[in-house]
Parts: sequence; C-alpha cells; structure tokens
Amino acid sequence: MPRMLTTNRERVRAMVACAERLGVPRGSGMFRQALQAVAFLSEDKVAAKLDYLKNTFRWSDAQVSIAVRKFPSVLRNSKESLNHRSEFLFFEVGLEPVYIAHRSDILSYSMEGRLRPRYYVIKFLKQNGLLDRDLSLYSAVKMTEKAFVEKLICPHKEDAPHLAEDYAAACKGEVPANFRFI
Repeated sequence: MPRMLTTNRERVRAMVACAERLGVPRGSGMFRQALQAVAFLSEDKVAAKLDYLKNTFRWSDAQVSIAVRKFPSVLRNSKESLNHRSEFLFFEVGLEPVYIAHRSDILSYSMEGRLRPRYYVIKFLKQNGLLDRDLSLYSAVKMTEKAFVEKLICPHKEDAPHLAEDYAAACKGEVPANFRFI
C-alpha cells in the first residue's frame, strides 16, 4: 500500500495496534492483510464491521476473532457481499456459524464464479449417487479450477454428459436446466 509510505507515523502505529488487537500477530503471514483491512479506518468503523460480522454470521465474540484472524480481509468485504454469502451458506448450503468462522476464507470466493456453481455440482453428484466420498463445499472451492474439473466433472462424462456445460453455464451466473435436483 504505497499510501502508507506517506502516512504519519502515529497513524501507522495506530493501524499496527488495531491489527494486533484483532489477534493477528506481527510475524504472521496474515498481518499484512490485517493492516490493509484496517488501514485508514477509524476504531469505530472497525468495531462496527466486527459487530456486523457477528450479527450477520451469528458468531460469538470468539468466533468473530477466529474468523478475522484466519481471514482479516473479511473486514474489507461490503455489507451486501457479506449478506449474500451468509444467506447462501446458511440457508441454501446449510452450514453452521462455527464451521464458517473456522473457514472464513470461504467468504473471499466469488458467489457466481465459484461458490454457487461448485455447490450445484456437488449437490447434483450427491443426489444422483455419483460422488463416492463425502466432499465438503469448502474442499471443493479450495481446489484449483483444473483439479475441480478433473476430479468432479471429467469422471462423470458418461453418467452426466451435460455436467461440464452446465457447470460452465453456472459459472456465468446461469442455472442450467440440466442441474436437476431430485
């Protein structure tokens, strides 16, 4: 953040102190993300964002702390973005608040480009008996695109011939007719 180079020392010290109060240690790999997340925000705005996270994701103080330590950039997400993700993860996927808190980086992924399409594929495969293991949405979204396609799309070319094109359409924001849920 080049802007930090021209910021006065007291403000930089305040940013560092705020990042540390979030529970992100200076030596950790997440510290830079924490600094970027709180940079140029007042203490009140950071507190308001933490409260919003707590209410939106039904997290306890401890769970908010865990989520922010694991993914400080969550503080940079808009309220609208967080709200859409919470609705999807709670009501459509059925995840629990504590699960999301411990895997808060799931909130960094695109709803339309990654979360929703991969959820549709997993749900389709499970409902049609094509998934031979219990795969979580989190594991699926962490996969690279290539690995996801190789492990979950290609092996089912015969049983689900439209799966690849349905997945591609879902990644464009469409809900294909061939994602038939039983």
